[in-house]
Amino acid sequence: MPRLLTLSRAARLVGVRRGALQARIKNGELATFEGMVSVEDLLRAYPQARLEDNSVLERLEGIKEAAFARRLRERVLPSPEVLLARLAEMSRELAQTRARLDYYRRIAERLQPKLAEPGAEGAELLPLLAQDSFLRVMTAHVRIEPSGHEFFVEGSDSLLEAALRAGLSLDYGCSIGSCGRCKARVLSGEVLRTRHSDYALTEAEKRAGVVLMCCHTAVGDLTIEAREAHGAADLPLQRIEARVKSVSALGEDMRLLHLQTPRTQRLRFLAGQSVRLALPGGSAASCPVASCPCDDRNLHFHVRRRAGDAFAERVFGALKGADAVIVEGPRGDFVLDEESHRPLVFIAYETGFAPIKSLIEHAMALDVAETLHLIWVASGAPGHYLDNLCRAWSDALDNFRYTPVDELAPALQGEPRLPDCDVYLAGPAPWASAAERLLLEQGLPRAQLRVHAPEP
Repeated sequence: MPRLLTLSRAARLVGVRRGALQARIKNGELATFEGMVSVEDLLRAYPQARLEDNSVLERLEGIKEAAFARRLRERVLPSPEVLLARLAEMSRELAQTRARLDYYRRIAERLQPKLAEPGAEGAELLPLLAQDSFLRVMTAHVRIEPSGHEFFVEGSDSLLEAALRAGLSLDYGCSIGSCGRCKARVLSGEVLRTRHSDYALTEAEKRAGVVLMCCHTAVGDLTIEAREAHGAADLPLQRIEARVKSVSALGEDMRLLHLQTPRTQRLRFLAGQSVRLALPGGSAASCPVASCPCDDRNLHFHVRRRAGDAFAERVFGALKGADAVIVEGPRGDFVLDEESHRPLVFIAYETGFAPIKSLIEHAMALDVAETLHLIWVASGAPGHYLDNLCRAWSDALDNFRYTPVDELAPALQGEPRLPDCDVYLAGPAPWASAAERLLLEQGLPRAQLRVHAPEP
């Protein structure tokens, strides 16, 4: 019977994106068995893969670290307790199969010299299987039912932290074990408690295998049943008092407003959504969140100075670190279609880049899109105010392309597969209406276009 791997694990082993595997499956280059691939087929599809070289993944992880403000050392090595539990789980598996292995031991010893010969059938599988065993100790693979979404638990992360980093929208509240909203039922596998919880599960819940995701990590491969938000309507309207972490310049007329929520009350939102910000003194504005939901405590907003805009003047002037800002939301349905695996095209006009940036970072976290293409239209101030970030994405990711322009029409000529893509368009209403007409004339189906066009 062939050794089968999930798409997520297979992608890690050969050092490619999961979206790249899905593209090969779609093109008939890679066979699947109930959503899994065999080791043999994987190596036939990637004969030149260097199993010790995960440079693509490392570059992607580096971008995620910068975007989500995580320290690398928290991600590389599990805590001693988690590492010990994972090793113990693998030891139990070893004990259960030892009797069967003894039967084949003498046969394996006879075949070993031939198997080690260059070109011997099956010899190429050995390093892949060895690396798979190593990854199972360092990371745990988790599958969520009924959605079928998958993610990896690394380092000392809880189930909730790892799922959010992977771009999944699980139900949760405080994230410190007090509210009980992040309940999940363990269907298979084993979890380890890593944090104290003030929330008391009922005896019936305990018998059913219910745990709090914010307080447990995965020992080995795990399947859980958990609630997820599948759209904007699934998220509650929230009111949070956040604090100003910093206000930094992105250009002469552009500021990055960084807010931080309390640890016990984080903002649940979907990439691309907006919130209402109320500053001390009464000025308020609706602003798209420019950061990824993966880091729910640190919220970024791009604020442009405009004449007569009291909110912007306050951000540029008197707003100081630790000032309280009321955050109300989220609102809007300009969100990613996570069920679609079509190539993604993001089109932003000037400060329309803010919600587009959130969508791009979320798409990176999900790692399922075949390709991502950002077209940023801007002229004059503030222009492409995060041009270096976009170029860094393009340099680091093989499937990401960045096109800074001052007009949209010429840029669309470089996207011949437009009718086969999902397009996300963000900009002021008059410009967005003209851009929408242009895209539809180019053959883009209306169902594959999502527009964020706030009134000025």
